[in-house]
Amino acid sequence: MTRRQRHPRPWHDGRDVGSAVAATIPTSLPVFLTGAMAVQIRDTLHFGTTAYGVAVALYYLAAGTSSIPLGRLSERLGGLRTMRLAVLGSSVVLGLLAGASRSWALLAVLLVAAGVVSAAMQPAANVFLVGRISPERQGLSFGIKQAAVPLATSLAGLAVPGLALTVGWRWAYAVGAAWAIATAVVLPHSVATARPPRPPAAAPAGAVLPRRALVVLAVGFGMGIGTASALAAFLVTSAVDSGVSHANAGLLVAFGSLAAVCARVVVGYRADRRPDTGGRSHLAVVAGMLLVGAAGYGTLAVAAACHGLALYALGGAVAFAVGWGWNGLFNFAVVRLSPSRAGRATGITQTGGRLGGMAGPFLFGVVASHSSYSVAWGASGALLVVAAGTVLAARHMLVAGEPAAEPSLAVLPDAGTGA
Repeated sequence: MTRRQRHPRPWHDGRDVGSAVAATIPTSLPVFLTGAMAVQIRDTLHFGTTAYGVAVALYYLAAGTSSIPLGRLSERLGGLRTMRLAVLGSSVVLGLLAGASRSWALLAVLLVAAGVVSAAMQPAANVFLVGRISPERQGLSFGIKQAAVPLATSLAGLAVPGLALTVGWRWAYAVGAAWAIATAVVLPHSVATARPPRPPAAAPAGAVLPRRALVVLAVGFGMGIGTASALAAFLVTSAVDSGVSHANAGLLVAFGSLAAVCARVVVGYRADRRPDTGGRSHLAVVAGMLLVGAAGYGTLAVAAACHGLALYALGGAVAFAVGWGWNGLFNFAVVRLSPSRAGRATGITQTGGRLGGMAGPFLFGVVASHSSYSVAWGASGALLVVAAGTVLAARHMLVAGEPAAEPSLAVLPDAGTGA
């Protein structure tokens, strides 16, 4: 790949990336709306912080246990078809959250369903993009696609002052359901114009990640996503507990998430211009972002202890933008390292991410309930440092080279059932 390479019809890439973003947002909304409106939902349904953490954890458990088989399914059905099914499923879940969530148990069941839907969307969108986007723009496309997740978080934050505190929190879910239905209608209805998948120049067509390195990457990804999930789930309640108004707490999430959106796009744009050896250089950047993001969580720990809105704004911006802005680059690196099995490879790393997302909010809620939000934020920062070391360890394994006998993803016939 060279900088001089250009696709003759770049608008095709923009259309396809827009489709992936439009589909990803509604499948991400259920858990993020629940996190942003947790205070209002808990007051209505009468449950506590620990129960809320369990409900969010169940979402990520469902997503984690279904990511690998759904990654395989996305390769069989095709990215576009799987995306449409996921969006339609999300419209049903959001509609039920708006009208049928009358108890903690029902809320938890619906979040489980939302987790399965979200698990289907991520590998499907990856398969869709790797097969349709010209290689010299794939870094940017993955950055923009992953920016849809913090964009959904930002919309959820804006829903607090815009809907939850005015007409009621159920209306936020209803608006999300309408968005999902509209997205299902406007998604492309034909794959006839799709280009066949083209592996990046840095990786041969049949390249796959060695199993051991892939597992280590999934572990590091899980720790990083665990802290990010706790951030999205508990920033509002932590800020409100420190005396910040409900509206301002929602805006903290909204603006922090917008910072993450910008970071993912910029990082993806830079990735397309960085000399790359099959994705390994991108992993070094991911590790560096995790380390810087840990400082943002440290600032949140100070903010929770000092009850400072300015510190919450600063810590939240750094934690969202840098501590969560690496997600698109990570997926891009995995696709570079295993271009012929993009759905299965990212399905496996998503399993680590989802399980980490399950453990993160649950453990955060337990620590916050039995100690303080300050201690919980500090522990999240420490975990992010460990995540950075794990990603670097996986990168070292790839640089050093795996033994020839090490089984790879391509020869694991049961990879789809290992979760």
